[in-house]
Amino acid sequence: MDLIVAVDEKWGIGKDGDLLQRISADMKYFRQKTTGNVLVMGRKTLESFPNKKPLPNRVNIVLTTNRNYEAEGVVLCHGIDELPEVLKGYADKQIFVAGGGTIYEQLLPQCETAYVTKIYNTYPADTVFPDLDAHPDWELAEKGEVQEENGVKFSFDIYQKK
Repeated sequence: MDLIVAVDEKWGIGKDGDLLQRISADMKYFRQKTTGNVLVMGRKTLESFPNKKPLPNRVNIVLTTNRNYEAEGVVLCHGIDELPEVLKGYADKQIFVAGGGTIYEQLLPQCETAYVTKIYNTYPADTVFPDLDAHPDWELAEKGEVQEENGVKFSFDIYQKK
């Protein structure tokens, strides 16, 4: 299992249920990496998508403890303990953890590769991702070229579990 996330310089990832910064190149990168594969996310992440609908051309697995929750076009999973059984059906696909903060935190130990869009700025954030630069189990494997879009600098970095 891998993960994909966009972080600011303090590893912030969101505020009030939304991304800290919308970068079209990051959206394209996310689409390229995840199309045809599997996304694992929490309910709040699903509900942050346009029209609260799953992303097309991907299997959207939604973790929620609410057994009455219903969402069209997703595979519901009611706990982290159920996830390995659900994922067995997708052994031929790349699996990406796609948020939010609690889901990242719970599944980080099971991930092997982290695709991190590093945004060279700091924003007010109420949700943060673990600092992989300071994490003893992770290392920067590939530093992406610094790019700029609408005055915002960013890079696509890849971290590997040690």
